[in-house]
Formats: sequence, structure tokens, C-alpha cells
Amino acid sequence: MDKDFLSIHDLSVYEFSQALDFAAEIKKRPQKFRKALEHKILAMIFQKPSLRTRMTFEAGMLQLGGEAIYLAPSDIQMGSREGVYDIGKNLERWVDGIMIRTFGHQIAVDLAAATRIPVINALTDLSHPCQAMADFLTLREHKGALAGLKLAYVGDGNNVAHSLLLAAARGGTKIAVGTPAGYGPNPRIVQMAREDGKDTGFEAVLTNSPEEAVAGADAVYTDVWASMGQEAEKEKRAVLFAPFQVNARLMSHAKKDAIFMHCLPAHRGDEVTDEVIDSPNSVVYDEAENRLHAQKAILTLLMGKKR
Repeated sequence: MDKDFLSIHDLSVYEFSQALDFAAEIKKRPQKFRKALEHKILAMIFQKPSLRTRMTFEAGMLQLGGEAIYLAPSDIQMGSREGVYDIGKNLERWVDGIMIRTFGHQIAVDLAAATRIPVINALTDLSHPCQAMADFLTLREHKGALAGLKLAYVGDGNNVAHSLLLAAARGGTKIAVGTPAGYGPNPRIVQMAREDGKDTGFEAVLTNSPEEAVAGADAVYTDVWASMGQEAEKEKRAVLFAPFQVNARLMSHAKKDAIFMHCLPAHRGDEVTDEVIDSPNSVVYDEAENRLHAQKAILTLLMGKKR
């Protein structure tokens, strides 16, 4: 990897595959890496709350022999009390890496440009690369080789959809994204994914039909209909997205052994029914666990002894 991990687009096909292999190795033999980041410190900047992100990064650093320091929005007041550049220049004097979970993607980009230490994108409004790495580790565990699989994503064409598109391009996975009209993924990200996957067997289908997206899928993925910062649109989106609910009827269009995926938290009764998320084919908690292993791999690759 380069200095930072801001987007899966920044990884080559080889780097993407090797990162997944490394995550699988760490998961299988955690004791082998218990001192991989000994004496290393990660600063964790949170402008958005999260259960999985905080727990998996903090636990991951501890399991690798390092430490993590949580910085809440009130601690830094990024952009009001102090600018991104100055925050980065301070932190690089004290810690070995920075994880940031924020709103605007440019904030993460600017922070990485300002510092000499690694910056990890734990979520922006454009991208959620750590989640996608965990998702594709999970997909590979349950379905074997990624190439040739069909992943269906239905719902909002948001940051999760963007990172899944980019990961599918690197993995040679076919992906169908089903969204209501006007809520599709960023066209620039779609084009980027098509360029990234031109030699991997990647295919991307964009549709406004959830049934078309899910037809013949090996995995069906969804996310909340209204993300943080979109609360004012919740009622409007609930009406528009209702046909995209992942329920038994929609899952029947996928392969019989199709798995169900969700980045969590899930709004049960909205984007997914209890019947689906609690079914034997649901792997949502495997994905949550794999956040830990995928991020331990990323942390070690960026902050390990080679530096």
C-alpha cells in the first residue's frame, strides 16, 4: 500500500488480493501478530459516531500490541476551532497513524496530504473502504473465489455502494446496483470502477428494478435508506425505497444459496425484514467480525515495521 488508505481505487488488483490474503492470515493466526504494532499509537478522529468502527479499530490496535486514542467531535472541533492542516501537523508529532470517520471526503484527503504518517479513511460521504474490505473478505470466505460471482446491491447509491463497486472491480466480481431513479451511485465512481476492472472480468449493471438487480445473485447487499446527515429526508425516502426492501420475495430472485449482507446498523422493517437478516443465509455478523481482521491488516501494512 501507499502511505494512506483512502479508497480501494488506490489499490492495484494485486494489492487488493494480497490485503485480503493478509487479513485472512491475521484472522487464522492472531497470536502471530500480537506485537506487530508494539509501541505504535493510532489517533482516532470521529466526527460521526459508530459502534463497529470504534470497537474494531481500538480492539485491533490492542490486539496488535499498540494503543488507540479516541478523539470525539468536541475534542477537536475540526474546521471551527482548528483547521484540518494544523490538526494533522500536530498529530504527526505525537502518534504513528490517524484514522478518521467524517463527512466530507475532501477532509480525509486534505488530512492525508498534510501529514507524514498514514491516514485511514474509516468513512466519508463518498467512500467506506474498510467496510468493503471486510465485505469482500466475508464474500470470499462464503463463496470462494471472487471472480465471476454476482453481487447485488439494492437501496441507496451511497458511500457503501461506491466502495463495493470499486472492490468488485478489483476482485473481478460482477455487481448489479438497483436504486430508485435519481438515487444511483456517483457516475464518476461508476466510471472509475469500470476503468479499474477492465482487465478483471468486472461487470457493472445499474438499474431501477430491484428484481433485475437481484436476479441470479450469489449475494444480496443493502444499507440504510437514510444515512447520517439525511434525517430530514427519512419520510420521503421511506416511500421511494419501499419497493427495494430486501424481503423473502426479493431474495427469491437470487440463487437459492445466496447470502444476505449488510454493513449495519440495520433498520429492521425498512431496508430489510427480520426474516431475511435473521435467516441462516445472513452473514451480517461475519461482516462485522471481519471489520476487525481487515482493519488489522490495513493497520499493519501501513504502520508496521517496514516503516
